Amino acid sequence: MDFRDDVNLDPSQVEDVGGSGGGGGGFPGGVIVGGGGVVGLIALIVVLVLNNLGDGGGGSGGRPVQRQPSSNLSEQCRTGKDADQSEKCRVVGVVNSIQDYWKQEVSGYRNARTVLYSGSLRTPCGTASAAVGPFYCPSDQRVYLDLSFFGQLHQQFGAKGGPFAQAYVIAHEYGHHVQDLLGDLRSGSSVPVELQADCYAGVWAHNAVKTGFYEKPFTTHEIAEALDAAAAVGDDRIQQRTQGRIDPESFTHGTSKQRVDAFQRGYENGRAGDCNQSDLG
Repeated sequence: MDFRDDVNLDPSQVEDVGGSGGGGGGFPGGVIVGGGGVVGLIALIVVLVLNNLGDGGGGSGGRPVQRQPSSNLSEQCRTGKDADQSEKCRVVGVVNSIQDYWKQEVSGYRNARTVLYSGSLRTPCGTASAAVGPFYCPSDQRVYLDLSFFGQLHQQFGAKGGPFAQAYVIAHEYGHHVQDLLGDLRSGSSVPVELQADCYAGVWAHNAVKTGFYEKPFTTHEIAEALDAAAAVGDDRIQQRTQGRIDPESFTHGTSKQRVDAFQRGYENGRAGDCNQSDLG
């Protein structure tokens, strides 16, 4: 997953807020789907406001994010060469590529920032933490990510990891942003929503080299990292690993096979129009 050395990065799309920003906060007026405790670590979750937030979902009614100064990404992450040498700059490069692609595909696309943090952070959708996992908050249209999650994904859920597994997770969350912009996020059933986000991640992977951020298309090994991560976070595998039994009635993200199939569908076809929720759930 090599970036072009001379490609310019846009670090304004990623915000590094550093250490703990406070706990508590709850989930005002809404529900976090797939979150909470060890099972919720599965991440790649989406925060759905199934009931309108106090402000009608516009983003001003939640508790403000408490931000603490951290590293200056604008100084650290300038080119693709930096993205190949630093994990945080790699996140910047991945986010830049993902959003460059969706700008071309979605009329009126608006950038969504990724917020990097460690510990916990109060957001309009509740408290973010590694135990909750990465998520997209529609109230402020941001992706929240504690990089320590990737270590937990490997240690607790058996994913092999790797740079492209991280890219898959980020692309999945931006799939939720695309759903939000298109009005497809609140479908009422979480599994098709999650599978569509997996499919969208595959669509980006298929087209990523066209964004100009990467030297060449992703390798078979790199795609395998994404497929392995998708399988690791299937509801059936997580439930078997955490509680020793599988309860299909409580699935929120889809089985390992469904998640792998959804990503592959997007990756093989490379067309967002092939990611209809009705065909995936």
